[in-house]
Amino acid sequence: MFNLLSSPSFLRAVVWFDASTGLLLGALHLLLTASLAEWLGLSPGLLVASGVMLLGYGALAIGIARAPAMPRGGLWLLIVANFAWALASLALLLGSAVAPTLLGQAYLLVHVVSVAVLAELQWMGARRLPAWVAA
Repeated sequence: MFNLLSSPSFLRAVVWFDASTGLLLGALHLLLTASLAEWLGLSPGLLVASGVMLLGYGALAIGIARAPAMPRGGLWLLIVANFAWALASLALLLGSAVAPTLLGQAYLLVHVVSVAVLAELQWMGARRLPAWVAA
């Protein structure tokens, strides 16, 4: 029986989605820093730093998604980075370092859940890849 998670094309689609959302959010963080800081209750410095990181992450993910054989090391780097991002978002949500607005709390919660789901999908897909598919 065919398993969707075993499909290299499914994993590649997840990585492409991850890359595109990273680039989009990174650009939004940088282009709308002042507005987002006010709406979310997050500091402009945090938004700029996260925007730069998201753009770098998105560029890395595009490189991995475009590779004929997605490199296992690169996939694991994305997985670890996503889990770290989810944990950092959770720390911001539950900690006292920032005082996000209600919208900011929702934004951070969406990051926690969605990025953890992406990491999980990538992890499940990378584990199931045949050795000949990813170098």
